[in-house]
Amino acid sequence: MLSVAEASKKVVANLKPLASEQIPLVSALGCILASNVKAKRTQPPLDVSAMDGYAVRSNDVAKLPAKLKIVGSIAAGQVFAGSVRSGEAARIFTGAPIPRGADTVVIQENTKSDGTTVEVVDGQAPAGKHIRRAGLDFREGDILLRTGHRLTGRDIALAAAMNHTRLDVRRRPRVAILATGDELVPPGTIPGPGQIVGSSAAGLSADVIAWGGTVRDLGIAHDEVTDIRFKSEAAQTANLFVTLGGASVGDHDLIQKALADDLDVAFWKIAMRPGKPLIFGRYKSVPFLGLPGNPVSAMVCAHIFLKPMIYALQGYDGPAHETRQARLTRALPANDERQDYVRAVFRSTPEGQGDVEPFPVQDSSMMRTMSAANCLIVRPPGDPARAQGATVNVMLLD
Repeated sequence: MLSVAEASKKVVANLKPLASEQIPLVSALGCILASNVKAKRTQPPLDVSAMDGYAVRSNDVAKLPAKLKIVGSIAAGQVFAGSVRSGEAARIFTGAPIPRGADTVVIQENTKSDGTTVEVVDGQAPAGKHIRRAGLDFREGDILLRTGHRLTGRDIALAAAMNHTRLDVRRRPRVAILATGDELVPPGTIPGPGQIVGSSAAGLSADVIAWGGTVRDLGIAHDEVTDIRFKSEAAQTANLFVTLGGASVGDHDLIQKALADDLDVAFWKIAMRPGKPLIFGRYKSVPFLGLPGNPVSAMVCAHIFLKPMIYALQGYDGPAHETRQARLTRALPANDERQDYVRAVFRSTPEGQGDVEPFPVQDSSMMRTMSAANCLIVRPPGDPARAQGATVNVMLLD
């Protein structure tokens, strides 16, 4: 069997980033930038007030109290036509441009005013106090977002402030998903005798979208060669083709048999738990990943292999998985020859290390614990028994 490390390299080895496209700013959440984003303007464009108060000359308020004549009022979005001379002050509000002549702002809490004059009674206001200088945030031409970056809502706000309405991003990978198995019925259906509700496709679809892809659900294929072939035809227009179930060696595991004429298998079976029966190759030139039918196995394998594939197609320059080291709250027995992914809950500790609690039952049919887990403890082949308090490596799921 292939090691997880070797399999991880193979699944992304020949994947190239998809073409770029220009999309509206508000549609770019989670997308990967295909080119750098430069500021189209300077922010702020002028020196502006950081507080509500009075724009004055610092020399006039060097000694307190100081009484000044009010010569105007400036709100955000307005420009004061005149200037502030010695002995004068301009009422000013947060975000308003600093008027000519003024070089500091006295906050209103330190003043008394009758509407015509203002008396500065407290505080210090040296030159530059409470003033945001032009370009404090950024200047026109600054590169603030770079190629390969995954866009957050915060990034989109920044791009809007830079005066962009569209961004050049990698096209979202199209992932075709086909579940297989006579025992499966869609959610919302009443299962017949011996049937279960299929959950893997729904969970996998949600993960694909969270990782930046789009989903084409090809439904559920019966355990029949002809039905698997027929439903797989629609995957030819996808960037990735994923099947669920039918990857093992049972009489009803028909994926390789059904797709034999068009499936070039690079490897099958990986030394991991859960998820040993996994197929990787190409189906009619489309990268193909045959995941186990067991829902926990399918979701773990998707995190390990499918997520990096989706990232590679987007040209993402960050790590596919976030990892930590943590202390066990419960002992673990020795591991066998397969790399083990143990569902667990990671909790940060005040000292910044983190504890991890593995679920006592790791049966791969239990979606309840998969939902409750926020990490996987990664145990290499042959890992010795680990006592409570021992340090282990964990892969965060969220």
